[in-house]
Amino acid sequence: MQKIISVIFLLMYTAIVLGNGLIVVTIMASKGLTSPMYFFLSYLSFVEICYCSVTAPKLILDSFIERKVISLKGCITQIFFLHFFGGTEIFLLVVMAYDRYVAICKPLHYTVIMSRRVCGLLVGAAWGGGLLHSFGQTFLIFQLPFCGAKVLDHYFCDVHPVLKLACSDTFLIGTLIIANGGSISAVAFVLLMASYVVILHSLRSQTADGRRKALSTCVSHVAVVSLFFIPCSFVYLRPCVTLPADKIVAVFYTVVTPLLNPVIYSFRNAEVKNAMRRLVRGK
Repeated sequence: MQKIISVIFLLMYTAIVLGNGLIVVTIMASKGLTSPMYFFLSYLSFVEICYCSVTAPKLILDSFIERKVISLKGCITQIFFLHFFGGTEIFLLVVMAYDRYVAICKPLHYTVIMSRRVCGLLVGAAWGGGLLHSFGQTFLIFQLPFCGAKVLDHYFCDVHPVLKLACSDTFLIGTLIIANGGSISAVAFVLLMASYVVILHSLRSQTADGRRKALSTCVSHVAVVSLFFIPCSFVYLRPCVTLPADKIVAVFYTVVTPLLNPVIYSFRNAEVKNAMRRLVRGK
């Protein structure tokens, strides 16, 4: 059964790397995909590859090994990069929602507001926000002494399963971890949903064709946001306890969302598909 699971995850991981990698290469190589939306999408696809690569390769390798081992330093490193890329993805999704809000609600000012410099600053702020969030989570874990059981009840290192291994009172550290991780997920999710409500409200003044295009874009974004934020909120917005369902839920935000990102964001987009065809024909 473990080998079957390993093959399934290997195929999914390969699809994630190839699909998101193709998006990055297509956007970088195409002269027609220069709008801020594609600029942000290329970074999102790159982050998805990195985010999935933190957990998937170890999971695939461990499925072939009977005794699954990770060092404490390796575990802390995995937590750092998991939250670094996860936090960056959250902030990038917020930036993309803001980009869609400006494009649909203020189309005449779009090129002025979303200049190349502003886009670069927003992407830099997303990376910086992810780094600060990750540093906070890792710093809190480093304060704990580990002298009890050494069996981690998960398929990768994360803050809640590691807290169970500590041999001291973890109430304060657990509360701070929830405040750091859970609050970011909750606030970002509320901001994203509010922005799409405003966008949908503004569509009443658009033409039928404009409404159709805007709705198609918003539905795609909401689908990705829901698949990522609902499982994250389930895990990080509750007291620091582990549940049997956590492993299944974690698959959604670590593997399923990066797998569906190319399908939802790009392969339904005519401009991206045409650019991919031109790229393939040119090669």
